[in-house]
Amino acid sequence: MQRNTRITLISLLILVAIVAAACAPAASTPQVIKETVVVPGQSQVVERVVTPTIDPNAPRPVAAGSITINGAGATFPFPLYSKWFYDYAFVDTSARFNYQSIGSGGGIQQITQKTVDFGASDAILNDDQYKAAPGIQMFPTVAGAEAIVTNIKGDDGNMITASLKFPYTAVADIFLGKIKKWNDPVLAAANPDVKLPDKDILVVHRSDGSGTTFIFTDYLSSVSAEWKDKVGKATSVKWPVGLGGKGNEGVFGTVSQNDGAIGYVELAYALQNKAAINALQNKAGEYVTPSIESTQAAIGDFGTALGDKLAISIVDGPGKASYPIAGYTYLLIYMDQQDCTRAQKLIDFLKYAFGPDGDKSATGLSYVTLSQEVKDQVNAKLAQITCQGKPLAK
Repeated sequence: MQRNTRITLISLLILVAIVAAACAPAASTPQVIKETVVVPGQSQVVERVVTPTIDPNAPRPVAAGSITINGAGATFPFPLYSKWFYDYAFVDTSARFNYQSIGSGGGIQQITQKTVDFGASDAILNDDQYKAAPGIQMFPTVAGAEAIVTNIKGDDGNMITASLKFPYTAVADIFLGKIKKWNDPVLAAANPDVKLPDKDILVVHRSDGSGTTFIFTDYLSSVSAEWKDKVGKATSVKWPVGLGGKGNEGVFGTVSQNDGAIGYVELAYALQNKAAINALQNKAGEYVTPSIESTQAAIGDFGTALGDKLAISIVDGPGKASYPIAGYTYLLIYMDQQDCTRAQKLIDFLKYAFGPDGDKSATGLSYVTLSQEVKDQVNAKLAQITCQGKPLAK
């Protein structure tokens, strides 16, 4: 009886030992080390079991998606940023990007308050915004165009799908409320092959603080002295007429639901929603539609020397092939970071975005990639980012 009890007890102890070994961390798994022990008159090999000591300073494996990098801001580049973040998750499985597409105004506010790791804006920061966020730096990511979208039914009740032509100041006059009808003589003369209806124009604009609005009002201020004096350019303005919609989706949705409406959205959004792409008369007198090529032409008008702020307006370029409502979009990042790991992950991501795979995604969504000259300026500035006042360990 006692013998059976001892056997049962031994079996139980062995089972406990096996379970404990299975549950132990991999780094603490016992190792069998063979060593030679000298015994008087002979030599024999004995086995000694040891448990390795874990170095507390040794790097630990990083779990998938364990490092979250938060950003917020512009809707203009949102289709591209979404693809970049998705694709990059397969490049660096430890990093996860969480981006809120809330408009440039919201992005500027959140990065100023340091509630996110990076902001995003199509608007160029003004002096007051720089003062409110000491050490902030703008980094261009891509350039793009804004499309004028319309929803007009002709007198026969059918949708007008032809690309309309808007003379040089016509869009500004529409958004000022000066051109009120679709068959206005200015529009009719520019579109002799389209029977425009005697119908009121409904203006649709952004209701939120938006870099898309900044670029659009920058353009309106460039082509119309009246707009510049009465309204000006900003991420949010006091609109003379019209209805507001939040984000590109809000503007496009309002235009789509209202006969006679006109609005502005970024080109990738217009293309994804199969909107009619209209033509604008540029400073050279040519009618040009938004595209990668016409945006590249606009960039060429202003050169690639962006200066220390890495920011420049490219609206209303003088070239014949230039589309007039174009702009860079930017990430807003502090030059001295506090979390070194997240800072390095963000820099590594940007290097991917500026590489061949990132460029391919941008082109596929009708954004214009940075020229090599601009990339060199951006990479030089990225190399100057510090963490807690010290260079980042590469």
